[in-house]
Amino acid sequence: MSAPPWSRELLRKSDLITPMAIRVAATLRLSDHLAGGAVTAEALARAAQVDPAALRRLLGHLVTAGIYRERPGGRYEPTSLGEQLRGDVEGSGRDWLGLDGPTGRGELAFFRLLDAVRTGAPVYETLYGRDFWTDVEADPAQAEAFGSRMAASMRWVTPALLAQGDWRGVRHVVDVGGGSGALLAAVVAAAPGARGTLVDLPGPARAAEADFAEAGLSDRCRAVAGSFFDPLPAGADAYLLANVLLNWPDDRAVAVLRRCAEAVAAGGRVMVVEGLLDVQRDQTDLDLRMLVYLGGQMRTSGDLRDLGEAAGLTLRRVTGLGPVRSLVEFTAARSA
Repeated sequence: MSAPPWSRELLRKSDLITPMAIRVAATLRLSDHLAGGAVTAEALARAAQVDPAALRRLLGHLVTAGIYRERPGGRYEPTSLGEQLRGDVEGSGRDWLGLDGPTGRGELAFFRLLDAVRTGAPVYETLYGRDFWTDVEADPAQAEAFGSRMAASMRWVTPALLAQGDWRGVRHVVDVGGGSGALLAAVVAAAPGARGTLVDLPGPARAAEADFAEAGLSDRCRAVAGSFFDPLPAGADAYLLANVLLNWPDDRAVAVLRRCAEAVAAGGRVMVVEGLLDVQRDQTDLDLRMLVYLGGQMRTSGDLRDLGEAAGLTLRRVTGLGPVRSLVEFTAARSA
């Protein structure tokens, strides 16, 4: 007897099989192997070093899910979705979805979402024995992969979007927790004559220095190793926090903002770039990721106003930057 319609809809929305099958395909690099000529289940199994019979069953479901197509003679080819699992295509999703990468490992922590909801605490450490940041930094390959993915996540930044932040008159920008430096480079390019300083952990700082050199910005941008919980380079007229505060609970987020408030020059600004639940309203999935991975959270513009006030900052304005991010500008209370 078939399930009633409401049951089918609930099952479709709660299905774990298809997402995991796609992530396994990404982890095994199936689309890359297909592009390399391994187009039968047997050839794919040899290339991926897995059981042929089990792989054939996985491929059967991925065909049903619209990731691959089966052709005569037991040959497989990717659909347009399957092509996006190749590592060499523009905008590839392979490394985001692979279970052997930092984001894939984080997604597996969702199997303990119930524990996170019951306790209000992140569960990543329960699964892996150490918190997310320690786990990523402990493995150079994972750290590099995570840095690359965070850099890719900032490709939406365009000069037109940056112009909405009014960078006129900015002479020195400190990008706090800036990662790859891609955003700082874009900001400096949008503010002629400005120079930039990136502050991050030693690994990302070294990588950013190399990126600045490659971009021909070594004379205008530098990277220094440090923590945003410690005193920051002082006297800049703009401090930038992009995708930083959401990683932390309120007390730690206030501590980061307070460091910026202490360092900013009189009349300067602290500028926060991240999604806001009252502006980018479809960010609830990221909000749950922050809970499960890190114990952080997405916030509303009102929430950020309150955090800023606790850190000695006054909200100046909020500007939507499209579907995924907003720009929240603060001034130091002493100079407001």
